[in-house]
Amino acid sequence: MALRLDRRGFLVGTAGTAVAASLPRMARAQGKPVKIGLLTVKTGPLASGGIQMEQGTIRFLKDRNYALAGRKVELLVGDTGGNPAGTKTKIQELVERDGVDMIFGPLAAFELLAITDYAAQAKMPILSLAAAEDMTQRKPNPYFVRASATSSQTMHPLADYAAKEMKLKRVITIADDFAFGHEQMAGFQRVFEDAGGRVVKKLWPPLVTPDYTPYIAQISGADAVVQGFAGSNPLKFMKQYQDQGIKLPVLGGSTAGDEALLKSYGDEAVGMISCSAYTGDLDTPSNKRLIDGMVKDYGNIPGLYSAGLYINGQVAEAALEKTGGKTDDREAFIRALRAVSLTDTPRGPFTFDRLGNVVGTFYVRRCERKGDKLVNTTIKAYPKVSQFWTYDEKWFLSQPVYSRDYPPLKS
Repeated sequence: MALRLDRRGFLVGTAGTAVAASLPRMARAQGKPVKIGLLTVKTGPLASGGIQMEQGTIRFLKDRNYALAGRKVELLVGDTGGNPAGTKTKIQELVERDGVDMIFGPLAAFELLAITDYAAQAKMPILSLAAAEDMTQRKPNPYFVRASATSSQTMHPLADYAAKEMKLKRVITIADDFAFGHEQMAGFQRVFEDAGGRVVKKLWPPLVTPDYTPYIAQISGADAVVQGFAGSNPLKFMKQYQDQGIKLPVLGGSTAGDEALLKSYGDEAVGMISCSAYTGDLDTPSNKRLIDGMVKDYGNIPGLYSAGLYINGQVAEAALEKTGGKTDDREAFIRALRAVSLTDTPRGPFTFDRLGNVVGTFYVRRCERKGDKLVNTTIKAYPKVSQFWTYDEKWFLSQPVYSRDYPPLKS
């Protein structure tokens, strides 16, 4: 059963400080509430990201006193269990039983792929972090909007930086053996090899691997290692990598160097180069508000998962403002979502392309120790990055989708 987080106390309560503070919004927030269904995961190796997704959503709604475009907001949370079957069950509950107006989430590509047909048939708008490439490429879902990134969208600029700025020639990639890992490493490989580099080996540990030692033992004959682990797996990998005494530089995708992991890392993460759609040192009013709120409420700085859901809230709010708070006309609402263009967000300015995917800035960062804390310091920003990188869209879409074996290793 979906967990209900109904904050009507903020909106229709009795006298009190909190209620008095929210009176201006209460006056506008009349009638039927907007229902947002959040699909997230709270158990297993991806749970750390899933919990942050919920925190980011709640943090946004708190900042808006649970009211958007003159309507009260009701949040309903469904725990997918981190598997396709659970995700299918939860979206059906949220849509058919709870009557939600839109879905935030899910987290993983394999969860999203399991529900895309159902969501399209139900004409249910989805604002998701899940990075599955073809959701906005060869098999686009017309009710889907992604303000974060495709799996490879983060890796394209990282590969460009690795080849042109770091002057790397040979790398080994290692990532979780599921769709997100496959698509990340394939995107890195294409841009890195087009820039003159070479991926000499690709390693694929299962998502639930407890010990990476057998894979780390295969790392040799390269200038650097590129890792694309997600959830809590980056912590295990980097610690075991250090324990094996390997000194090759490590590069990582957005989840590998996520800000929310920094308090759990030790010196093994110092020097890691990562690329993300979000960076904690971005100086925007909304990012400062998000960071202050997350530290206050949860004692942790936000990372991509929480920032991504906060941003989804901003996108939903902007679309609702355009429709006058109406969600009944799904076609009009999805058009409004895809037409959103924002400047003050935790990730900076962005727009959407014709397929509903973000075009925005991506940040290459170096993990550094400042005092007793680890921080990511932005060393290069790539503005207006498309999911197609610098490639021609028609050519890109004529190629096979990025996968475990495409592009193939060069002999």
